[in-house]
Amino acid sequence: MKAIVLPFLLLPLLLAGCSTTPGIGSSGAKTVATGAAGGATAVNANEQLEKCDRTLGTLAIVEEANQPWIQQFTAEYRMQSTVPLLRMIVQQSNCFAIVERGQAFRNMQTERQLMEAGELRKTSNIGKGQMVAADYTVTPSITFSAKGTKDYGALIGGRAGLVASLIGGSMKSNEASTMLLLTDNRSGLQLAAAEGSARNWDFGLMAGFFHHGLAGASGFSNTPQGKVLAASFMDSYNQLVKAVRSYKAQSVEGGMGNGGMLKTN
Repeated sequence: MKAIVLPFLLLPLLLAGCSTTPGIGSSGAKTVATGAAGGATAVNANEQLEKCDRTLGTLAIVEEANQPWIQQFTAEYRMQSTVPLLRMIVQQSNCFAIVERGQAFRNMQTERQLMEAGELRKTSNIGKGQMVAADYTVTPSITFSAKGTKDYGALIGGRAGLVASLIGGSMKSNEASTMLLLTDNRSGLQLAAAEGSARNWDFGLMAGFFHHGLAGASGFSNTPQGKVLAASFMDSYNQLVKAVRSYKAQSVEGGMGNGGMLKTN
């Protein structure tokens, strides 16, 4: 009976092809960067997101536009920027208050120019000395990203029989590793660095069994790599939060920037 029921239950999986949800670090996650944030309030945030009881300062998130990974991120995975994703999860965590330094910042400058030109109402209350400084800057980067990197079909098929062989015939993983660097804007010192990772699995369509049996069917159903990257960035941020919650300032005898301890002859 088991030999009949098991393939029947797995048939939709085998015929349709599917992908697992991205996993953050070593655990799984149903969703990444979900819900909303308003001030210190988070709504429907991912349960795996690390949070802070108090806000540690103001934060700007800046992508280095000349980095090769940004071209891959936008062209291949059709994700425009890491900034909106990171800004939402940072605000949901309540660890930092976000300040605008992107496109909206240029729009803010336009409003100030209109005010200086006398085009706005006198009661508009837009002028100098109102903007909040960014205490810290976070710089995101992708250190590793690959899709379809592993195929465990032979291993699974050899050990678990026909059904597992059909599933494993095109079982592959999408993987990513990302980093976040936290810099103090006043001193220029790097305060923290965090690496994160994520992986999901794609299951094929029994390509080895049917071969030409399904018109237009592919043996590998690719989940968008952008989802894995998003999960990896959330994992990076979680590691960063863990580090700064127990932050201890570094110290150098004689003071920072005064020659250091590694002397030369």
